[in-house]
Amino acid sequence: MRCYIGVGSNLGDRQRNIEQAIEMLKANKGIEVKKVSPLYETDPVEGPEQPKYLNGAIEIETKLEPKELLDVIHDIEDLLGRKRIVRNGPRTIDLDILTYGDKKINEPDLKIPHPRMAEREFVQRPLSDLTNA
Repeated sequence: MRCYIGVGSNLGDRQRNIEQAIEMLKANKGIEVKKVSPLYETDPVEGPEQPKYLNGAIEIETKLEPKELLDVIHDIEDLLGRKRIVRNGPRTIDLDILTYGDKKINEPDLKIPHPRMAEREFVQRPLSDLTNA
């Protein structure tokens, strides 16, 4: 299944955090990373005052089911030191499933397509780099 994942970081070595997340995705046998967008520096949206983000998008092919993919990206976030203390707070890494093929899922812990992706420039710009390439 073709999926798009949003990626962002605004703590520590932002570029290195994103590179490590991509390498961890590549290391998973159920995921093939196809393309990675350029990274863009963006201002935080919502939440407390915090540093600027680096944001991008990743195109993957996966054999994993949506919930399995969510578990994998949460594991990667945990391994890279993500702390979920403040909603929309700063983070070492943020991975979001933007789309999962044409599937629509609306569950408390998983919403696909991502509900706010159309209104967020920091998602749309890197995503369009991948889908219009």
